[in-house]
Amino acid sequence: MSKPVVAVVGRPNVGKSTLFNVLAGERISIVQDTPGVTRDRIYADVNWLDRSFTLIDTGGIEPDSKDIILSQMREQAQIAMDTADVIIFLTDVRQGLVDADSKVADMLRRSQKPVVLVVNKVDSFEKFMPDVYEFYNLGIGDPVPISAASRLGIGDMLDELIKYFPEGTSEENEDDRTKVAVVGKPNVGKSSLINHLLGEDRVIVSEIAGTTRDAIDTEIVYEDREYVFIDTAGLRRKNKIKEELERFSIIRAVTAVERADVVVVMIDATEGVTEQDAKIAGIAHERGKGIIIAVNKWDAIEKNDKTIYKHTERIREILSFMPYAEILFISAKTGQRTKKLFDMIDAVLENNSMRVATGVLNEIMSEAVAMQQPPSDKGKRLKLYYMTQVAVKPPTFVIFVNDKKLMHFSYTRYLENCIREAFGFQGTSLKFIIRERKGE
Repeated sequence: MSKPVVAVVGRPNVGKSTLFNVLAGERISIVQDTPGVTRDRIYADVNWLDRSFTLIDTGGIEPDSKDIILSQMREQAQIAMDTADVIIFLTDVRQGLVDADSKVADMLRRSQKPVVLVVNKVDSFEKFMPDVYEFYNLGIGDPVPISAASRLGIGDMLDELIKYFPEGTSEENEDDRTKVAVVGKPNVGKSSLINHLLGEDRVIVSEIAGTTRDAIDTEIVYEDREYVFIDTAGLRRKNKIKEELERFSIIRAVTAVERADVVVVMIDATEGVTEQDAKIAGIAHERGKGIIIAVNKWDAIEKNDKTIYKHTERIREILSFMPYAEILFISAKTGQRTKKLFDMIDAVLENNSMRVATGVLNEIMSEAVAMQQPPSDKGKRLKLYYMTQVAVKPPTFVIFVNDKKLMHFSYTRYLENCIREAFGFQGTSLKFIIRERKGE
């Protein structure tokens, strides 16, 4: 089952980034006193009482004037309502209840999404509790007092939050259809691809970046197999600055990737692979999904016998962290090679779910050790005892060794290459966990 998505909404300087960093357990967002400085990573995986969720920081409010703050807060609330399962509405006890809070609360109340109202900067419950009660006027439930900076009340807030998470058994667990997220920058042709595969214009397609407003699930049957394609939305307003456009597409990618088995990362052949593509592909890679890179608008490229080779080399160079990803050159407009996508999705999903017997793994490991001696440090050599696969999606292996510190990243990579040589595993990342076994 995919992890629930929690979004944080709130005015500038109410402490969204501080709360985000506390929950993420590391300093991910930039925190300054100047409103609108959240520029860094905008999602993190959080665990609380054996429950996991993906936290997204909607950000994007620039304090030019009260009117602009309100309109941007509404935009932020809209992002949260479209993408999140639960919304944290963060307010500030020191600034008190302001008009913008009330207007955004109206939107959130109408959305029918669960909202946890959190009042931040309550550094002393004794002193500030009378001011917290004022927030009952928003009409969206009991305010939860916290101080993100002092880490007070965080546990109570998380307890409240996980009440709204779906239980472990859900319909989604029983849904065995292959879920495919189509991600990429706005206007790269995501909707056009789904329309072509579907054979009808069901998703809005336009030259304006961001005309797909919400993430849309489209069921497609191909050769008696059912697939659910998750299209990711673009932006609502056309005059957004580039940075917000990027932020929005990344938030959309996070939530779509979370639900998917296989991720199709679409790249515009006419632009080539960009840093923004790398960010979006990185989300799928980090989450261990099956990955296909679809290079769209291939019909618009002048070609010679070296064109595919050059484009492939460039993609591999920029996306060097995922050399296993499959690459397919397509045209959503003409339909060129789009049907081949289904065979590739099936193959990648099979690899992402593949299990290898422990005996076979240890044969591969013994051969690998014989071919290339494990590293040593100060006279102590790394010993590998045995390896076993403990999970799929992505395939996850535990290697037992005498000393974790001696297991250099490059040797893990070497073992990975040996496993890939034997079993392929195209289109999926492999995860390795190194454990120590004493007294051997």
